[in-house]
Amino acid sequence: MAILNSIASWLMKKRMHQIELFMKYPHDVQNEWMHNLIDLAKDTEFGKTHQFKDIKNYEQFKQHIPVQDYESLKPYIERTRRGEQNLLWHSDIKWFAKSSGTTDKSKYIPVSKEFLNGCHYNGGRDMITFHCINNPDTKLFTGKNLALGGSFKKDDFGDYQSYHGDVSAIIIQNLPMWAEYFRAPDVQIALMENWEDKLEKMAISMANENVTSLAGVPSWMLVLIKRILELKQTDNLKDVWPNLEIYFHGGVSFAPYQELFQALFNQPHMAYMQLYSASEGFFGIQDERKSDEMLLMLDYGIFYEFMPVSELHKSTPLIYNLSEVEKDKDYAVLISTNAGLWRYQVGDTIRFTNLNPYRFVVTGRTKQYINVFGEELMIHNAESAIKKACEKTHAHIVDFTVAPVFMSQNTGAHEWVIEFEQIPESMDRFKKTLDEVLKQLNSDYEAKRFNDYILQPPIIQVMPKGTFYNWLKVNNKLGGQFKVPRLNNDRKIIDDILSFCNN
Repeated sequence: MAILNSIASWLMKKRMHQIELFMKYPHDVQNEWMHNLIDLAKDTEFGKTHQFKDIKNYEQFKQHIPVQDYESLKPYIERTRRGEQNLLWHSDIKWFAKSSGTTDKSKYIPVSKEFLNGCHYNGGRDMITFHCINNPDTKLFTGKNLALGGSFKKDDFGDYQSYHGDVSAIIIQNLPMWAEYFRAPDVQIALMENWEDKLEKMAISMANENVTSLAGVPSWMLVLIKRILELKQTDNLKDVWPNLEIYFHGGVSFAPYQELFQALFNQPHMAYMQLYSASEGFFGIQDERKSDEMLLMLDYGIFYEFMPVSELHKSTPLIYNLSEVEKDKDYAVLISTNAGLWRYQVGDTIRFTNLNPYRFVVTGRTKQYINVFGEELMIHNAESAIKKACEKTHAHIVDFTVAPVFMSQNTGAHEWVIEFEQIPESMDRFKKTLDEVLKQLNSDYEAKRFNDYILQPPIIQVMPKGTFYNWLKVNNKLGGQFKVPRLNNDRKIIDDILSFCNN
């Protein structure tokens, strides 16, 4: 173990030197990656179509490559899934990270070997590096990292096989030996598809392990921790894992969960590190313990661009590279990656809090959504589901808004405040249809509704006629430019409407 610690210490010091270099020369590093990506992909079908060989600078990069979204890249991705190669990226791609899309139930993000090694594994290494640098007395390597991930499936396309699944499962399945040595539980348990069985087996296998760190989405981690506490017959996680020292988290806002985790851990020196990691890439790490800001990681094989939020719906929006951004302005993030995403709109918005080095906070999504429990419920999902529920029950709505509600320590629900023009023939059938259609449209919502572990069934609040109009009027928001927000990640609007209606 002493030898491992010495090797780890040497590697982390070497890596910190590299990080300091990209912090010192961020524009040079990003410009170099733009040219590297273009050069590697110049002979792909996409590269030939967009004349990558003629791109010599950033202005030409913007001229040759249109802004992309999933729908525009989907034909290339689907062909790659079925065995065609050298379409978006030069190396063979057999893995695809599955996540909720904006028009389909799911989207499939290509995962190349360069993407795994240069992006996600570097992100995993760097989050450990920052923790150890910030905590010189760490005992992280004396125990295991409990990583709570998803699962993957094999796709058969005749004579060709590819794989799709949660990006966390793809990472676990392909981990390098050095990382697998410190990870737990056993891979056969970690990648189980049935969540109920997986959580039970994880709880049993990890209850007596020496766990020094946790990694996973807060909502699911709470379910696992609760079960482990039941098995150990204690309400204090320190009794189970006395050497636990850090929780690496991301995917959803940690704010609603922080006090609960602090109470469960009951350790004043427990560290929490926020990560900005998605199916499309590993983008940022909270490198300073006393700040929620994240450092933009510039040498992971990703070239970044930024579109001011005010430009989102314009036909020819202004788009900037890193050297052109300003502090305290919201930007939509575009990425070009070493897995073949080109000028791809991630869907998130960020705000830079520092330009030397480049630190930022995530400020939202480019479209309305709810993602408090990891459900990634999009506005089009909600509108399609309520339309189908109305059709099934012969109802008509005036307006609606949705917000999360926390029902216990680790479960919640979506509360729907709806004003009907015509009440459903059966409110029970309305609610059931709404829930079922949401599950069909959104795989993340479906996962969180599994066995009511994370999300309980929807709560429907029927408002008197005129509620939304009068609420807008009282708030001086009558007019075509003002609309009731349909989806909210907090309860500010919905509580205001409910309070207004009750007074």
